[in-house]
This record gives sequence, C-alpha cells and structure tokens, in this order.
Amino acid sequence: QVQLVESGGGLVQAGGSLRLSCTVSRSIFSIDTMRWYRQAPGKEREWVAGIFSGSFTNVADSVQGRFTISRDNAKNTVYLQMDSLKPEDTAIYYCAALNGPVWYWGQGTQVTVSS
Repeated sequence: QVQLVESGGGLVQAGGSLRLSCTVSRSIFSIDTMRWYRQAPGKEREWVAGIFSGSFTNVADSVQGRFTISRDNAKNTVYLQMDSLKPEDTAIYYCAALNGPVWYWGQGTQVTVSS
C-alpha cells in the first residue's frame, strides 16, 4: 500500500506562486511515474504534470512555462512549483503515483487564485 499526502495549497493572488508537495509513505526511488492532476468545480479531472524515474518531466500545454515538477528521492517527495498563477488555475490538485500496475492517489489540496 502506498499513501500520498499533498500539502502547500492555499489562497494566492493572480501572478503569485505556490509550491505543492506530495509526500509518499515509501521510497519513491523505484516509482516509475508520478503525476499531478487538478479538478476545478464542475469540470473533469485533468492531467497537469508528470515526472519519471529518470527525472524526465512533461507538463500540460495550459501550464507550460509556469509550472515545474520535480522530485526529491531522499525526501520521498514530489513538488509542483506554480508561478504566474491565474484564476483559471483554481482547483483541487491531486498527486498520483504508479506503483506496478496500480495508481495511488492523495486526498488533494485546494488552490485558489483570486483576480
């Protein structure tokens, strides 16, 4: 069983920054894929960013140039640095980890961007 806990969400003005953290209950060294998703009110959950065991990363077009995903294997933590935030970034942000054939999810952290 793998448990994920997100933190770092909050209320920020447009143009501001937040850094989300996703701490995993076991070593992430061997976890191939970790991702961030978000879900805004009334919308479907959408993929935001992903990072692989070799530290290859990719991000959605909607956040390209503003969001950065990274991992610290020593701390069993994956981060999502969010800069130049926009009101449309308001959502609950979820962390997910692929361990073998199973996806594990965190409980989410709320990010609210005011205009």
